[in-house]
Amino acid sequence: MTDLAHTPAEIHWESDSKEVLSGFPSEVKVSLGYSLRRLQNGELPVCETRSMPSIGKGVWELKESDERAWYRVIYLSKIGSVIYVLHCFEKDSRKTDKRDVAAARARLKRVLDRIQGEKDK
Repeated sequence: MTDLAHTPAEIHWESDSKEVLSGFPSEVKVSLGYSLRRLQNGELPVCETRSMPSIGKGVWELKESDERAWYRVIYLSKIGSVIYVLHCFEKDSRKTDKRDVAAARARLKRVLDRIQGEKDK
């Protein structure tokens, strides 16, 4: 018999987020991937993180950097047994580009609409 408390959460990748993350430099990808794995197991990520209420309730950002740029993974914390990776991107200034915020918000809306649609069935 399996213990459901130890079943890792699924990750659902929205739009091109997985492909974008795959294009990050190797060491950045390893750190962010490990942090996502820890989140799947109910543990805290190893990289820097912060809440993103400007995008939506329950949305967080994983933060990593190298000498060239800052890398971000924006995700919706676990709903049921799923973590939704909304948007991955790199940036070269401290301020997050409005297009990245808009993309994450739009993907969040689609996820929430999809979840609501599944509940309505």
